[in-house]
Amino acid sequence: MEFFLIAIFSFAGSAITLFSGFGLGTILLPVFVLLFPGKTEEAVALTAIVHLLNNSFKMTLLHRNVNRNVLLRFGLPALIAAIPGALLLKSMDHFEPLGYWQLGGSPVAMFPVDMILGILIVLFAMMELFPVGGRLGFRNNHWFVGGILSGFFGGLSGHQGALRSVFLSRSGLSREEFIGTGIAIALLVDIGRLFVYSESFLGELSGKEWPLLIVAILSAFTGALLGKFAMKKVTWKFMRISIGSLLFLIGLGLISGLLRALRTGEVSLP
Repeated sequence: MEFFLIAIFSFAGSAITLFSGFGLGTILLPVFVLLFPGKTEEAVALTAIVHLLNNSFKMTLLHRNVNRNVLLRFGLPALIAAIPGALLLKSMDHFEPLGYWQLGGSPVAMFPVDMILGILIVLFAMMELFPVGGRLGFRNNHWFVGGILSGFFGGLSGHQGALRSVFLSRSGLSREEFIGTGIAIALLVDIGRLFVYSESFLGELSGKEWPLLIVAILSAFTGALLGKFAMKKVTWKFMRISIGSLLFLIGLGLISGLLRALRTGEVSLP
C-alpha cells in the first residue's frame, strides 16, 4: 500500500506542476511527511532527492533557455544561502518539544521543526495559489536579495519556487527563459542543501525507505512526461481549491504535532 500511494502521489504531484503554480517540492513534501515513517527532517531530504533528479531531467531538455546573467546574479547567492538554511534544519533535529497537548488520553508533542515546516507549507502554498510577484516592484537590483531569501528557505524546507517567482516575474525574461532559468536556479539550491542533508538525514535511512524513494523518483519522471495528457480534463480552479485545502490541513497537522504522532504510532485515529 505504501508503494502504491507513493507512486500515485509522486506521479500526480509531478504532473500537476506542469499546469499549476505549485512546485513539485510544495506538493511532494507533505506526501513524504505523511507516508514515510521517519522524521520530518528526513522527509525534507527525500523530497530534495526527487526534486534534484526531476530538475536534472528537465534541465537536459531546457538548458538552452537558461539566462546565464540571471543564473549568476540570482542562482549563486541562492546556492550559498541554501547551506545555512539546511544547517538550520539539521540543528533543529535535536530540539526538544515546545509543548504538549492531549488527544484521547495520549500526549502529542509539538516539535519546533514540525511547527516551522507547517507554517512554511501554509504560507508558501498561499503564495503559489495567489501570486503577488506581478504586483510587487522587484527589479534586477533585487536579484541578490531574492537569491538569498529563496536559497535560504529552499535549504530549510524546500520551498523556494514561490519566492523565486516573486523576484523574477518582472525581470524581463521570456517565458522560455523564465522556466529554464528557474529550473537551473532550483537545481543549484538542491545541490547546496543535499550537500548538508547527505551527512545527516540521508545516512539514517533504512533499507525499506530506499525502494520507496526509487518508486517516487520513477513516478515523478512519468508524471512529468505524461501528466499534461492525464490531467487535461481537470480544471485549475478545482485543483487550486483541492490542493490548497489539503496543504493547509497538512500544515496545521505539522504545527500541532498530530502528523508526527500519527506516523510514530503514539496516537491513532478512531
